[in-house]
Amino acid sequence: MERLYSPWRSQYIEGLSKSDECFLCRAFKDNDDEKNLVLYRGKNAFVIMNLFPYNAGHLMVCPNDHIGDFTQIDEKTMCEIALLTQKMVKLLKKVLNPDGFNIGYNIGRAAGAGLETHIHNHIVPRWNGDTNFMPVLGEVRVISQDLKEIYNKLKEGLKDVE
Repeated sequence: MERLYSPWRSQYIEGLSKSDECFLCRAFKDNDDEKNLVLYRGKNAFVIMNLFPYNAGHLMVCPNDHIGDFTQIDEKTMCEIALLTQKMVKLLKKVLNPDGFNIGYNIGRAAGAGLETHIHNHIVPRWNGDTNFMPVLGEVRVISQDLKEIYNKLKEGLKDVE
């Protein structure tokens, strides 16, 4: 199989602007969190859903400021990122019930960073059996839940997570 058609994804792809501005900074500055999939705003960091997730519920924890060098993140921001990461793991466990997580940074193009200029920590929920023949043979990932549906579930679940 060479193609997997998913026309519902076109609304997200078409919504991407061709701007040179960092998409994380743009989402943070905009006041439409639902449209931008911004899940949480903190004093020094925020949480946003990945528009092109590896798995359902893929989140990114980012500094509010445009920082591209991991070594330049101040202590307060680093602590908030770590605490938000912990809070989001609790949230994802409660709402999506994954079997595990991949958590980490991709620093530099060689390490797989799609955006090198704004550091962000990935939280990818994993389920037993979520890797199958599609990514191996077809280089395609299948996400079975709608992003907005997951966003709404996670946003609602935030009310009960400390």
